[in-house]
Amino acid sequence: MSIRILLADDHKIMRDGLRSLISSEDGMEVVGEAENGRIAVKLARKLKPHLVILDITMPELNGMQAARQILDECPEAKIITLSMHSDRRFVVEMFKAGVSGYLLKDCAFEELSRAIKAVMADQKYVSPAIAGTVIKDYVDQMVGDQVLSNELTNREREVLQLIAEGMTTKRIASSLNISPKTVETHRRKIMKKLNIHSIAELTKVAIQEGLTSVDT
Repeated sequence: MSIRILLADDHKIMRDGLRSLISSEDGMEVVGEAENGRIAVKLARKLKPHLVILDITMPELNGMQAARQILDECPEAKIITLSMHSDRRFVVEMFKAGVSGYLLKDCAFEELSRAIKAVMADQKYVSPAIAGTVIKDYVDQMVGDQVLSNELTNREREVLQLIAEGMTTKRIASSLNISPKTVETHRRKIMKKLNIHSIAELTKVAIQEGLTSVDT
């Protein structure tokens, strides 16, 4: 039986390239594509893929939150992060979210193919280019470096990302299917928890924590 793969990346050219390469491999097929994290969660729920290849910095719902939601709803699925970010915080947060593999976008397709086979065999895979740094920084972080995920709930992280992306309260409410009043309540709680006092500061924190990026 073929490995059913869902692609999630906000750049169509990236999805097109991956689809073409994966389709050339025996035993693998692309069953769906998503241009943002929220659509990725919906398609994972509908298509039940064996594997999701997921970018981090996507609009509306970033890869960290999407990974958590996909695994909550489809615990049998495997997730590989394919990202341009080699920074420790991105890598550690993605593994904490439950992904099974992390590769850089400049890797060769042969490496991605190996990673797919490894995670489908219940192994973890980290690109050799970042493995040493990841191990050291992961240990350091576990010793005492508190990150944003310890402060905010998953819903608050979603709201923070959408605020940082410039969405109005009304649009955020519509996107998350909650009331504008609830959005404002989340915003106040976020600012209180993080002890910050402006939208500009919220945006800065969201970028630093990898919830969004300046080029989203």
